[in-house]
Amino acid sequence: MRRRAMTRRVHSARTALLLAAAIALTPVQKATAQMTNPTEATPPVPAHPYVGMWVTPDGHIRHELLPNGRYDEARGARASAYRGRYVVRGNHIDYWDDTGFTADGTFVDADTLHHGGMVFRRQR
Repeated sequence: MRRRAMTRRVHSARTALLLAAAIALTPVQKATAQMTNPTEATPPVPAHPYVGMWVTPDGHIRHELLPNGRYDEARGARASAYRGRYVVRGNHIDYWDDTGFTADGTFVDADTLHHGGMVFRRQR
């Protein structure tokens, strides 16, 4: 009888700890956890004129904005060095990398993107 009561207390304590940990997740942690699963469906993305390949003048960084709100960035010989999601509002773009890194940029015209201190040109 005594052993059974102790087992119940241990299970109850474990359950309480798990519930507390789940409740303690901040909205940012929840959003990050959802964003890091590449198999999850990406919500519909409003159309914008910037979908396509963007490249630095030396060709080292190639940044592809996909129509589904995801991006895929290659660096040198490293394909898909960074991946994540993005949102375009007007001429501003916000990025959320799958690893949790965030960045932004500005489309200064239809063929020029300023991002991370670099200039990207649209590749046609």
